[in-house]
Amino acid sequence: MPKRPPASSAAHPDADPARSPSRPAGAPPQGAQTLLRGLDVLEAVAAGIGDLPGLSSRLGMTRTTVHRLATALVDRRYLNFVPRQGYSLGPRLMELGFRAQRDMPVRQAASQHLKRLAERTQDTVQLAMLDGDEVLYLDKVSGQRLFEIRSTIGDRHAVCSTGLGKALVLDMDEARWNAFFDLREPGNASPLAPTREEWLGRMRAYAAAGVAFDLEETEAQLRCVAVPIRDASGAIVAAVSVSSFAQYMQPERMQELSSEVRRTAQAIGEALGWRGPRS
Repeated sequence: MPKRPPASSAAHPDADPARSPSRPAGAPPQGAQTLLRGLDVLEAVAAGIGDLPGLSSRLGMTRTTVHRLATALVDRRYLNFVPRQGYSLGPRLMELGFRAQRDMPVRQAASQHLKRLAERTQDTVQLAMLDGDEVLYLDKVSGQRLFEIRSTIGDRHAVCSTGLGKALVLDMDEARWNAFFDLREPGNASPLAPTREEWLGRMRAYAAAGVAFDLEETEAQLRCVAVPIRDASGAIVAAVSVSSFAQYMQPERMQELSSEVRRTAQAIGEALGWRGPRS
């Protein structure tokens, strides 16, 4: 019987020259290694290296390998490529970033703080973010009063209809505030609903204080205190509120709650990287 020829030790013609023919123990499998190299390319472009020679030198890969990986990333919109300008980060990364933000580090970071705030105040605590021109409710912890605040996770409301909405837009200019007032929910028959000038005046005061109120403007007898939550960049990414009926929300208590809610917003923000002045 003829003997089989020994297996060739030559690398496959498509093999990456930088990869050993035999994978060391503990090294990632071939597919994972390709993925990691693609991520290395993304991170190098994010660091400001946009030309092929620079990427090759930075990453220790051949230009052929870098070009192959970068082309695949351009095809999937993770990178952009402009001739004579090079590579830059692509729109797909922005899309995923917004999805990741929604999915939601802030809700995870906030969860235990919301529960503690509800225990301390005995009132309903809610978390929301701005989604387009609407307030999107992300979480809710019911209070211990003998009533229930009518809201659920996933609810959407106009910005000017809630204390949370006002808190979410405190950093915006008056032109945006005016636009949000124009989007107020139809059919709001509350006798305490503000006029445009009243709304703008309150927003100026809220922006200066860093806290927003709902003073029965949407629903009779329902009041709340809301404070924005900031991330590592200092931007408002969410807001937290305490809501209750007017008998538990007299002006003196709302001022006291302002400090309590600020501390909770600060703690959540710190979990997201915020390092601003302490409340």
